[in-house]
Amino acid sequence: MATTVEEIKNNYPLPAYHYQVEIDGMDPVSFAEISGLSIARETITYKDGLSCIQGAKHMPGMTTDLKFTMKKGVIKADSKLYDWINSIRITTVEKKNITISLMDEKGESPLVTWKVTNAFPVKLEAPSFNAKTNDVAVESLELMADDLKVEYM
Repeated sequence: MATTVEEIKNNYPLPAYHYQVEIDGMDPVSFAEISGLSIARETITYKDGLSCIQGAKHMPGMTTDLKFTMKKGVIKADSKLYDWINSIRITTVEKKNITISLMDEKGESPLVTWKVTNAFPVKLEAPSFNAKTNDVAVESLELMADDLKVEYM
């Protein structure tokens, strides 16, 4: 069990609420939630003549599609995400690199960084409208990308 402040900083899981997002070519955008960042592989099942005795063999295949979602509050006169998805034409899209950094408690330096390569929007969802609540209007942007790398500082 950690007993000093330094041991706690080095051995306890990091809180996920203090992060920073940078999108190539855009002014800074604050996102309330980012989900779906994952690295996964399809599996291949191989059956040969001995499968009835030894069973099927399983091995890793191709990486699965990288799809993730970013949610942010709707701000008056801020149409960055709409402009990006609206700029898509058949076979023409402006792909962007996105960096998501989990920051230290002071917000000064990144501790873990997820680097998404060649992301492009596939769906922009308007907020849910409900006259019975006073919730913040939150729009959701679904993206696809080519690759995800994780860097631990």
